[in-house]
Amino acid sequence: MEIGIVGLPNVGKSTIFNALTSGTAAASNYPFTTIEPNVGVVGVPDARLSRLTQIFQPKKTIPASCRFVDIAGLVKGAAQGEGLGNKFLANIREVDAILHMVRLFEDTEVVHTMGSVDPKRDVEVIETELMLADLDSISRQYDKVSGKARAGDKQSKYTLDILDTIKNGLEAGKPARTLGLDPHVLKPYFLLTAQPILYVGNTDEQPDTTVIADFQAFARSRGSESVVLCGKLESEIAELTGDDREMFMKDLGMERSGLEQVIVAAYATLGLCSYFTGGPQEVRAWTIPLDTKAPQAAGVIHSDFEKGFIKADIYHYTDIDQYGAEATLREKGLIRSEGKEYVMQDGDVCHFKFNV
Repeated sequence: MEIGIVGLPNVGKSTIFNALTSGTAAASNYPFTTIEPNVGVVGVPDARLSRLTQIFQPKKTIPASCRFVDIAGLVKGAAQGEGLGNKFLANIREVDAILHMVRLFEDTEVVHTMGSVDPKRDVEVIETELMLADLDSISRQYDKVSGKARAGDKQSKYTLDILDTIKNGLEAGKPARTLGLDPHVLKPYFLLTAQPILYVGNTDEQPDTTVIADFQAFARSRGSESVVLCGKLESEIAELTGDDREMFMKDLGMERSGLEQVIVAAYATLGLCSYFTGGPQEVRAWTIPLDTKAPQAAGVIHSDFEKGFIKADIYHYTDIDQYGAEATLREKGLIRSEGKEYVMQDGDVCHFKFNV
């Protein structure tokens, strides 16, 4: 899972990136501190993995992972190359989802490139640039296909119909993801506005509840998940470990860190879930799309597992959490044997059987 962090300059992207990944990306109060994208890989926080480790006592534990890409700030006119815009837009095309960082905080010492804090306007500035870039890309593809379509080529006619739908939508100010087209249909066109988007509001230590409520309502109106966090506090949390970290968060009334909130929302945005494998050698979390069948889930571990899939012995995390041992689950008949049509559930613990 790769998530690109985008937004206007000086909204706190690099600060949040550092907090999420314990990275060291440059963070300053002037535009374009980030030129080349910074990349950080983090383990996905999951309390279930800790419990399974306690039960199995494996030699190693491997969490699912997420790559965050801190992409340089976009400005108005990026689609026409302003602020090195074309380079930054190319970075965005390569990620699975967009984390759109929005500034909710007031700070006279950190300049706002648009002159004032206005979350809705800032979101629309970025979205407009992404739509303009997509429109330019679609127009060029349209010109290539239209000649063949007029000559009677059936595949070109089909493609032209899709391009028409996308082009008309973009010209009407509608991102590609909102046009009702199947994501698999959109995928070959590599559109920026086809990617799932998660809005993250960066506030200060004493946030304005009205501003937050308006921001969350705005995200919902666009059919997207949203998270609100404070970059400064997240930076402090990232520097702490163990009991100190827990105590600091408890004092702040925080049940989850910003990283945990973002990961949970990202999984929902991308339609993902986790299953586990466990034994004396290794306990590991694996990320799969919702509604994945058992053979394809096995294929995430190794392609041979999918090709030679026979069956899977499966039980749910809640059962082993309750009883504490696989032997007890067998006695109680809680381990099921599932075949090729089984649809994986979040929290399944699996032993795959295959033969190549």
